[in-house]
Amino acid sequence: MSANAADSRSKRDLEGGIQRDFRRRLSYGDYLHLDRLLSAQVPLSDPPQHDELLFIIQHQTSELWLKLLVHELRSARALLGQDDLAPALKRLARVKHVQHTLTDQWSVLATLTPSEYAEIRPFLATSSGFQSAQYREVEFLLGNKNADMVEVFGHDPKAQSELRTLLHEPSLYDGFLAYLARRGYAVPEALLNRDWSQPYVHHEGLVDVFAEVYAAPHDHWGVYETCEELVDVEDNFQQWRFRHLQVVQRTIGQKTGTGGSTGVDFLRRALDLTFFPELYEVRTRIGS
Repeated sequence: MSANAADSRSKRDLEGGIQRDFRRRLSYGDYLHLDRLLSAQVPLSDPPQHDELLFIIQHQTSELWLKLLVHELRSARALLGQDDLAPALKRLARVKHVQHTLTDQWSVLATLTPSEYAEIRPFLATSSGFQSAQYREVEFLLGNKNADMVEVFGHDPKAQSELRTLLHEPSLYDGFLAYLARRGYAVPEALLNRDWSQPYVHHEGLVDVFAEVYAAPHDHWGVYETCEELVDVEDNFQQWRFRHLQVVQRTIGQKTGTGGSTGVDFLRRALDLTFFPELYEVRTRIGS
């Protein structure tokens, strides 16, 4: 085969209908505002450190995925409020895929060795992932309410206002319990009329409700499926937390975090937090 023939086989000609002139048409870059997005990576290290771009992109992409999580969780909560269970479950299915992506991303940051991170850490100053407003929005939507966290965002009135609003609104779990009550399940009244700004407290009476569901799944299939979707969401969240802890531990050991936390010890304590306690306790009763 001649060199010219080989070249022709490896070349793909543009089809005649493909757009080439975007002076008056919407392009891919225009639609996605790539000029703004790709100019948002501004390393501060001096002299420049090769690995700082990795650190910035890792956290910026995480924030984009967190934005989608907030969007989907808000929608799932609203759909439950309208007794529209099927699309709410669709939202939760997407939430789980996003969670997997966020967890997998830690493997990229884990390529940053302690020596490499030490070169860029001074330039982070007091900035920390602890200060992610969108992460707190996700936690509030899932029920981990903490009024003290709202005060951390005094420097960002918009974020603080959003968190304060979510603090006083029902969580996704609260919305699910209200849905159950409207469907005739004996959800304890104390769980339906409470101060939403307070952390959720386990209620044994709700375990009784879920025990009936799990005793006869086919008689309560939609509710049963939703329970398992919620458990998946919490399980994924815990995997994300644990992977975060691992990456921090392998990168900085027992050092204090840039935001002032105890670092690994602070992250380890988060593993004890739960969003849906009754959905885990009911498992002890199944088959007993």
